Amino acid sequence: MATQAELDDPLYNLRLTIISNNTPILTNTPEPTTSSDTVLSLANATHISFNNGSSHKNFSLTEPTRFAPNSKPIDLRSIYFAWTNKDAQITDYHAAVQELNEELPSGAGGSVQNLSLAQRLELFSWLSGETEVAESIAPVEGGSAEHGAAGDAAAIARGDVSGTKGTGGAKAGESGRLSQIYGGERTMGDHNSILRGSKPTDFSQYRKIASTFLSSRSKPSSNPTASIPHNPTLVSSLKKPSRRIEQPIILLSPSASSLLRMSNVKSFLENGVFIPPNTTDSQSTNFLQMTRNLPSISSQDLRFILVDSTAMFKPPYWSRVVAVFTTGQPWQFKSYKYPNPIELFAHYPGIYVGWEGETEPDNVKAWGRGVMPVKVDKWMGSEKGRWRDREVVERIWGRIEEGMKRGGWTREGPGLAVGAAAR
Repeated sequence: MATQAELDDPLYNLRLTIISNNTPILTNTPEPTTSSDTVLSLANATHISFNNGSSHKNFSLTEPTRFAPNSKPIDLRSIYFAWTNKDAQITDYHAAVQELNEELPSGAGGSVQNLSLAQRLELFSWLSGETEVAESIAPVEGGSAEHGAAGDAAAIARGDVSGTKGTGGAKAGESGRLSQIYGGERTMGDHNSILRGSKPTDFSQYRKIASTFLSSRSKPSSNPTASIPHNPTLVSSLKKPSRRIEQPIILLSPSASSLLRMSNVKSFLENGVFIPPNTTDSQSTNFLQMTRNLPSISSQDLRFILVDSTAMFKPPYWSRVVAVFTTGQPWQFKSYKYPNPIELFAHYPGIYVGWEGETEPDNVKAWGRGVMPVKVDKWMGSEKGRWRDREVVERIWGRIEEGMKRGGWTREGPGLAVGAAAR
């Protein structure tokens, strides 16, 4: 039997609900009494109700749980949302979290947290009953029966009745405990099984390349290319070591009110034609590439990366950022290297795109010369007559090019400039 401490624990109730294939109920009140108290959207819900047999428990979705990776407890809403999106790809999951945060009554940048792939896998294994112990989940205080009751439920769900506690005395209890311990073990493979993977791989082409080098060992030569004259590709690669050129990054605003989104920004910055984001048929994405010639920076076309999220950013990427588009909403910068807008736009050129005839937001004005406001003609339902769009685009690229020169990007190549900036 579960203890009272476990019955009062939201994470324990969620696990039992998942194992028993029950569906929790989302509500907008801590004590639901009628069907009008239930909601379908997680953005409109404030509480969640679990019905596990004779136990009926309601919990606030903002309540912190025992799942605390990096010693930071994750709230119940974030965990429940992660479970409902357990089959989503990592990019789709991050996009869904961002969308839910914007729908929450607290406004954009709400409380739902992004869980990493490793954290989600650990959480899902424990919630589904596949494992009895998780490193990031603390035990219930005073809940000695958690592993027994929850473990038995998981064993029954798997069809394994040998590991459940019954009336068979000490031996049955010991067997159940051993099953729980074994269930928490991870199967480790040797180097052969890890390298081979789950399906055979044909390495014949690599053997041919390796044999070229191995045969040359029996014929020493002062010329490193003399032993492989029959392979022009290898000779060329030895003569001309490649240099990786870093691509500059442009950050877009993820706000739904932004006039430039991932669906229309390439048409605008590359072709000089503005089309509202809600009128395009482009598929949603959070990563784009485009080219632009900036004569003062490079004699060749530069390839730019455009993203609207920093969820996958690594620290070195910030030295490659050359522009930040904003709608004037400070929540956009919460995950940035410089969350303070004044400090951010002292390092990176800021750009605000608004409608012609409308005044830019007060925040944009307050951020001063760090943000350049530009205006596009209002959309009249057609691309005809939008000759001013190209003029606006040229102003934007002029600001980006000026910022790149000030940041150390030169005609010697963006890769060298980034390296110098990083040092």
